[in-house]
Amino acid sequence: MSDWRTTCHPDIRLVLEYWQQKCAGRPMPSRADIDPSELRRFLPHITLVDVVDDPRRFVYRLVGTSEVEIRGYDPTGKPVAEAYFATSADEALKHYEAALTTKAPHYIADPFQAVDRFVGEEDLFLPLSPDGVTVNMIMVFSISRDLFSAPPSLDTD
Repeated sequence: MSDWRTTCHPDIRLVLEYWQQKCAGRPMPSRADIDPSELRRFLPHITLVDVVDDPRRFVYRLVGTSEVEIRGYDPTGKPVAEAYFATSADEALKHYEAALTTKAPHYIADPFQAVDRFVGEEDLFLPLSPDGVTVNMIMVFSISRDLFSAPPSLDTD
């Protein structure tokens, strides 16, 4: 099985490298380590999800404009189990759980139909921790493409 880092979208690798740099010798960076101005061109594709200690488990804190557009609504404040963007709630939740339990980056490439068109999607789930031990937030970077049109270019600033 090949390493996903060699076949993923180049921007996935760039966001992963940014996260790794922000670790600064720790297992995970904190939310405070992530500077939105350093990720400006990626912000429309970034979602922040709080890990909460109640039955909701994962709650959308911030959803990038590109993610809102492709969904057709803004799920900010809603639990992932109710406002997921995947083939099923269980499918969505398993990827958040993977980042939470492994405390490491989790990558998926999962084409699925959404909003009356086919979208090929790559997601990178990056755990964030205030103490290097407890994951309290997951940053998700998504690359989505309408398979009937040219892929978007993220190379603009």
